[in-house]
Amino acid sequence: MQASTALVAPDATAAALASEFLAFTLGQEEYGIHILKVQELRGYETPTRIANAPEYIKGVVNLRGIIVPIIDMRIRLNLGAPTYDQFTVVIILNVAGRTIGMVVDSVSDVIMLSPEQVKPAPEMGTALKTDYLIGLGTLDQRMVILVDIDKLMSGSELGLIDTLGS
Repeated sequence: MQASTALVAPDATAAALASEFLAFTLGQEEYGIHILKVQELRGYETPTRIANAPEYIKGVVNLRGIIVPIIDMRIRLNLGAPTYDQFTVVIILNVAGRTIGMVVDSVSDVIMLSPEQVKPAPEMGTALKTDYLIGLGTLDQRMVILVDIDKLMSGSELGLIDTLGS
């Protein structure tokens, strides 16, 4: 009896350590955020602009009575001019107890990654800020840039978002 329990335990542990990420694209790259941060997916609708907001904050939308700031990640990450089409998706997130919408080019799927499939992000020195990266997820021939959305949305941005949402 003891031997069969020992054989089951490592697999159960590995399953418990595996993490699910929502994979999405920005430009030519594929990114992933932890699935537990995602509240829902919505098609892109033009938000109401807020005067004097940074360019990457497209505005706000009313989501069932909650005013949700919408952040365009292509602008936020300096990935070129965004285009909005039928594939553009707004990922509604829960970040630090706040509801935020994140505009991405498209959403592909939910991927399961074990700790062995997540490699540390490369050191870029001071030329590129990478402290918001969890690492790089490898899945067959895919490489997914895993983003810590809490770190990416810094405290000062969340303060700004609080101001916009009130």
